[in-house]
Amino acid sequence: MRFCRKKRNCRELDRNIIYKPVGYRTCELEVVEIELDEFEAIRLCDIENKSQIEAGESMHVSRTTIQRLLESGRRKIAQGLLNANAIKIKKCNGGLENE
Repeated sequence: MRFCRKKRNCRELDRNIIYKPVGYRTCELEVVEIELDEFEAIRLCDIENKSQIEAGESMHVSRTTIQRLLESGRRKIAQGLLNANAIKIKKCNGGLENE
């Protein structure tokens, strides 16, 4: 079943960003993909030190959505680092609105 994602305000990326371990080609690695909204929630809460409520207001979503995005995004980053996977931050995903 396909669902519609609520439009979210996120910082625009002009390209996909990939972080990978040194000495490996990307094609040799499993890739963990982080959605732009997960990345934005992490940026707002962890880098800009906004509360989950403030981040939710910035992205036009609820605090519980921010909490879910943080949990999912942080899990993916940890998985990528601990398992020596490439970490790809996707340029966009269907239902997002960029600032």
